[in-house]
Amino acid sequence: MRNFIISLIFLILLGATTTLQAQDLLIKNARIHTLSSAGILEASDLLIRNGKLSKIGKQLQAGNDTETIDAKGRNVTPGLFGGLSTIGLNEISLEDSTVDQSLDFKQMRPEFNVNYAYNPASSLIAINRIEGILYAVLSPLTKGSIFEGQGSPVVLDGRSFPQGVNASFISLGSAGKGDSGGSRAAQYMLLEQAFSEVTSGGDQNGPFQLLTQAGRLALKSRNNPYVFNVNRASDILRALEFIKANSLNGVISGAAEAWMVAAQLKAAGVPVIIDPLANLPASFDSLGSRLENAAILNAAGVAVIFSAGGAHNIRKIRQAAGNAVANGMPYAAAMAAITAVPAQVFAYAGGKLETGAVANLVIWDGDPLEVSSAADVVIIKGVTTPMVSRQSLLRDRYLSPKGDMPRAYQKP
Repeated sequence: MRNFIISLIFLILLGATTTLQAQDLLIKNARIHTLSSAGILEASDLLIRNGKLSKIGKQLQAGNDTETIDAKGRNVTPGLFGGLSTIGLNEISLEDSTVDQSLDFKQMRPEFNVNYAYNPASSLIAINRIEGILYAVLSPLTKGSIFEGQGSPVVLDGRSFPQGVNASFISLGSAGKGDSGGSRAAQYMLLEQAFSEVTSGGDQNGPFQLLTQAGRLALKSRNNPYVFNVNRASDILRALEFIKANSLNGVISGAAEAWMVAAQLKAAGVPVIIDPLANLPASFDSLGSRLENAAILNAAGVAVIFSAGGAHNIRKIRQAAGNAVANGMPYAAAMAAITAVPAQVFAYAGGKLETGAVANLVIWDGDPLEVSSAADVVIIKGVTTPMVSRQSLLRDRYLSPKGDMPRAYQKP
């Protein structure tokens, strides 16, 4: 029995959810944020079968063997998107042996793919998952090249590896100057040559070639997302020109001054990934940072996604979304920025609650965008997830001593 308990705790620490087959589940009397054209459904039910949403409506009925959860009017949302992240790639930031998101080569290697280093057993996964974060897109942070590499969407179930299309990440502006000869003008010189190598039939093994054969293959598809990390308004416009000229499926990330060029972003049909809490200049490229960035972009018709980056606390993204609402963004748009919009842009199954959708959802004890609210129930592929993480286990262990002996004499 002792070995069984130890094994069970070990699995929880690794972030693994139950591997039991999804059973039928009925959630009744819920306030359902569908993130579809149906909007918010009051006092409604969801029937889950075989890991998918079978029915959504009022007063649904199910068999006697169907587990029932009475939501009691609580909010139900799709699992939230934690943004561009290094979760599963970075366990302890100051311990190099646990950090795998960076490539320190002084050459262009766009084929660098962080998916291969992803650890689904990272303790950070359960910590963020029990707070409603069920998706992220792995994002490399390469040194030495404006091509940072590739990463894919991942479901934070503690088992799955990244899947779906690879997004390519490119760093421009002042952040990439050190990797492009000291001038942002050189960045486009290098980009033009790199993409020319992908399509040209010339000498691909010459001494002045930028890319390896694998690098050219990595950039061959123009339909996968190309995420340009850039902040200054003029640099955003240059990136839009490059995206159009090369027929790329472009995305602008960072985008501190995107509100200044909202009309051009809308005309180009390019989505934007921003941190809604960014309101102070982090560099000379972001002098125009302001809390209304998200609201202005949304009002202009630009597709907006929220991301705060990092690995350890992507769970704070809903608090950031709430701040966007406080600064003028409509509530529905802020919810979509952490559910439906990233699912569409990065082509993963999720982000909406509609018939046939995968049953990855969260029941909240209050407003999902309110900092004092918490996730009550997390469901992944129709299975309720243990609301346990390494942090909660440590909390319970040290919360209060049991018995007459001092804490040091007690076994966990």
